[in-house]
Amino acid sequence: MKYKNIIKAKFVSRPNRFIAYVDIDGKQEIAHVKNTGRCKELLIPKTTVFLSESDNPERKTKYDLITVKKNSFLINMDSQAPNAAVEEWLKNGNLFSKKASIKREYSYNKSRFDFYVEDGKRKVFIEVKGVTLEKDNIAYFPDAPTERGIKHILELEASLNEGYEAIILFVIQMEKVNKFKPNDETHKAFGDALRKASKAGVKVLAMNCLITPDSMVINKPVKVELY
Repeated sequence: MKYKNIIKAKFVSRPNRFIAYVDIDGKQEIAHVKNTGRCKELLIPKTTVFLSESDNPERKTKYDLITVKKNSFLINMDSQAPNAAVEEWLKNGNLFSKKASIKREYSYNKSRFDFYVEDGKRKVFIEVKGVTLEKDNIAYFPDAPTERGIKHILELEASLNEGYEAIILFVIQMEKVNKFKPNDETHKAFGDALRKASKAGVKVLAMNCLITPDSMVINKPVKVELY
């Protein structure tokens, strides 16, 4: 997936979850932050960030903050990017055939999964989680407690009983990682639910991404270490 009208800036501050102050060539501007997570390890004053400039004159904020530079590599922090990238990736014949039927935001019982795929006799639910937290070349999820995340895992596990396949796909929004692990230090209950679901038959996958200031493309599998 690609963005338009990319501008380089410096991060200044984040007064709330939704906006950030940034410095563009010495002028302070307001940017919409496309990620309501904490991201404290990413949004550090004077850090280089990349913004997408909107061409919609009706918008309150002219810019979206989408990518941040951490050390020598880039991390995409747009929470909408993983699903868009996964849709492109699936339609290119990854995981399934190019003839597969791929539907987004699919309702099932009381659940809504990110993707529902039919490929021949296979019927598969996929839940996507974007990952922006990295420590020592290891990617972790979540970066904050997530009861909603646990709910999604339990719903995927329950779907197995009715003959569906179920996948939870962690999209690591950076390239420079060696493995993925659940963040037990932050939310052990999520890790426990993920391990239980894996034992029950839910497939746990992690993919890293190639990141540029104006794009994010799913790249290759990353080792998943649940224990």
